[in-house]
Amino acid sequence: MTDGVAIARGALVLMRMVVFGLTLGITLISFQAYRKRPSERLQYAFVGFAFISMGVAITSVITQLSAGEVSPFEQVFFQMAETIPFIIGFAMLYVSLYR
Repeated sequence: MTDGVAIARGALVLMRMVVFGLTLGITLISFQAYRKRPSERLQYAFVGFAFISMGVAITSVITQLSAGEVSPFEQVFFQMAETIPFIIGFAMLYVSLYR
């Protein structure tokens, strides 16, 4: 592995950690808002952000798992598995904003 590739991979890992930290921060803030003023809207928002955080974490893990030798079927399965938490999370945010 060349030095440039190693630096790029390190930067990518750092950026993924920043994204995950930001999603956890948003999840924590939404949970605190829900605890301070419980409402159905804030509950849906908290659950939505929690699923989005889970999706970010799963995406990072799956990217590491699929870096090796995987079949095209396994690759599509991994991509489907990482998409499901985002679907649920954004659906919950939609519900929280729609109501």
